Amino acid sequence: MSEQVSAGTTAQTAEKRPGRIDAVPVRHPWRWVAVAFIAVLVAMVVHSFVTNPRWDWASTFEFLFRPPIIEGLIKGTILGTVIAMIIGVGLGVLLAVLRLSKNPVLKYASAGFTWFFRAIPRYVLLTILGVGLIYLYPTIDIGIPFGQQISHWLGLGWDMTWWHIDMRNVSSGIGIGALGLGLSESAYMAEIARAGIVSVDDGQTEAAEALGMSHRKTMRRIVLPQAMRVIVPPTGNEFIAMIKDTSLLAAIPVGMELFYQATIIANRTYKVMSAYVAATIWYLVVCSVLMFLQSLLEKRFGRGFSNGDDELNPRARRLLQKTGEH
Repeated sequence: MSEQVSAGTTAQTAEKRPGRIDAVPVRHPWRWVAVAFIAVLVAMVVHSFVTNPRWDWASTFEFLFRPPIIEGLIKGTILGTVIAMIIGVGLGVLLAVLRLSKNPVLKYASAGFTWFFRAIPRYVLLTILGVGLIYLYPTIDIGIPFGQQISHWLGLGWDMTWWHIDMRNVSSGIGIGALGLGLSESAYMAEIARAGIVSVDDGQTEAAEALGMSHRKTMRRIVLPQAMRVIVPPTGNEFIAMIKDTSLLAAIPVGMELFYQATIIANRTYKVMSAYVAATIWYLVVCSVLMFLQSLLEKRFGRGFSNGDDELNPRARRLLQKTGEH
């Protein structure tokens, strides 16, 4: 009896199934038109590079490895970027934590700092640091405030100053330039870090507090590691942007910088495009390496989360399978 019922059910199911569908792929003729158009443009660009003698590729590759260019790349562009990003990321995370603080003084002080440095263009900020500091403070005395007045009143021979800094020797170096870029970057990093911290569910903090963890330890061990998944992609973009923004150090001016050195070579040899193209090639190389490293970091901090296509990544899937076995 059961076999007859099963056979009848199978027959009914087979009758309900649709027949074979001979689907015809949708044609996209405009795709091929776009491909042909792009191919023609690429061919025109390559033809111009090869046939136009004004590009002077021999001089370009000669300038590419000149000591001033290499020194400007390492000591100005790369080193300046690293110092500026260390300042920007460290200060930015601190500002983000202060912005989320319940203390109104810390909260509004962080908001004011962020507002100020986001509103000032970097070129203007660097110009003020490079030129304005010398005008306002030719020398900076580090010591006890109002030390000279106090020493005069007490009749002492010491002006209560420990160090004297000559700003003419400081304001044109890579340090002051990296400081300016770092202060500007910290304002943007503060918003990026704040967005990452806010993205972490409040239940994570509540669970950590229920276990007796302090607020500082909760932020360091629970919240920030999870927030890195949101923080890393825009931080990588900021790092790449900083590589290019080091060319603004000419406002100070910082002589030991890639584009500045390329400009000097262009003015001396009158081969402007060759020198500028050499600098452009180095920017492309460095930024391409950073883009690759950024993709690796995104995969590293994205482990255990969705890949964006509503499917779990292999590690999360294995963890779920192990959980299901128990």
